Order: sequence, then C-alpha cells, then structure tokens
Amino acid sequence: MDGDRTTQVWASIVDCAAREAVPLSIRHVCLACAKAISASGAGVVLLSSLDTHEPVHATDVRSEELEDLQAAVGEGPGVDTLSAGAPTLVDDLASRDSRSRWPVFAAEACRLGVRGMFSLPVGAGAIQVGVLDLYRDGVGGLTAGELADALVYVDALLLLALNGQAGTEAAEGILADESMLRRAEVHQAAGMVSVQLGVPVADALVRLRAYAYARDLRVAEVARAVVRRTLRFSPDGDPPAPEQDQGGMS
Repeated sequence: MDGDRTTQVWASIVDCAAREAVPLSIRHVCLACAKAISASGAGVVLLSSLDTHEPVHATDVRSEELEDLQAAVGEGPGVDTLSAGAPTLVDDLASRDSRSRWPVFAAEACRLGVRGMFSLPVGAGAIQVGVLDLYRDGVGGLTAGELADALVYVDALLLLALNGQAGTEAAEGILADESMLRRAEVHQAAGMVSVQLGVPVADALVRLRAYAYARDLRVAEVARAVVRRTLRFSPDGDPPAPEQDQGGMS
C-alpha cells in the first residue's frame, strides 16, 4: 500500500474528527471517504454474532434508508459483497443488468436519485467484518486512484471495528455516535419481538425490517414503537394496522 496515500487518508479521518472535537470513530471514516471519492453518501454494515447484518453508520438519511432497504429485501450490492466477500462495483443501478440482479433495490435506489454504488468488503484474509457501501448520484465507475483511496479507508474501518470489539478508545467514539444509539434501540426491540413471537432474535429483526418496509417507515421508528409498547407483534396474526400504532412512531 502506498505510504503517502495511507498517510493522506488517515490525516483526512483525523481532521474530520478534530473539526468536531470528538473521538475518532467509524462515522469519520465514512464522511472522509465519501468526500475523497466524491460520493454523495456512505454506509457501513458490520456482521453481527447473529449471522445477520446491521447498519452501524450512514452519512445521511438517504444512505441509511438504502442500507435498511438492502436488509429488508435481502438484495443489493452490499448484500452480495457480504455474502461473497468480494467488491461489487456498479456503474449504473438503472442498467438492465442491475435491475435484473436487484429488481427491488435498484428501482428504489434510482427513485431516490442514486445511480452509482460501490460495495467493498471490510476484512483481512479469513476475517470478514462487514462492508462499506458508497453511493453516487451520477453514472460512472471509480478511477484507479479513487478505488485505491477507498481501499485504504476500508483498512481504517477494519482497524476501528476490531478495536471496537476489543473495547478500546475507538469503541467510545462509535458508541457516542447517534446512529449507533438508534441501533441499540432496534436490537432492544428485536429482543422484545423475539419473546412476543417465540422466534430467534435474528428472525425477529427480519420481521421488524419487513414491517417497516411494507409500510414505508424507518426501522428505527418501528423499533421505538415496540420499545414504547405502542406496537406489539402477535404470533397469531399480523401486527396492528398502521392507524393503530402511528402514535408511537413519531
């Protein structure tokens, strides 16, 4: 790996955290990487102990919606990258190949104004930690230099993710991230739904996401309603209709 490029990448991450006067975290890697390759947004998904995947950070609301969509429908470049452990670089999500490969995700991404998407595995050798998804509004691929930069940001993500698992200072930055706090609420809700339905937590998480997608809601909104006990999943039928539970989804 080019030493100068690595130094420049880490300098951009550190500078991003310094401007906010907060500990360096995964969030700053996403922000710095998106800026470096002229991406309109970025999202990080880490593999969990439940053999599923959970968005840990997105740079903007649209990117978070697309991460949640991939999880809900089980398709998309990020899903393929998590499964295969290899990059999935898409020049145009509106192409015939993209729409055939990811019919639901590609159509929704284009509706939201995203045309290019680049998913890179976060890992080293047999260690696979997750995926970095980069979004662009325009059509076109990454240049060789942009891809090289993105791979260094991936290395930074790997380091921070492993440090986070080890409970080091990097984890404090991740836990201080507002999006991570929302994810904690999602997993609390998944635990509650698991009890309500008598299913594994991983299956409960899928039910939460499917319910949110079917009603055009954010997963965090549905989770908040479950935690506040204004929405309950029943093993004998469907959850309450939207008009019955919207009060808990503000």
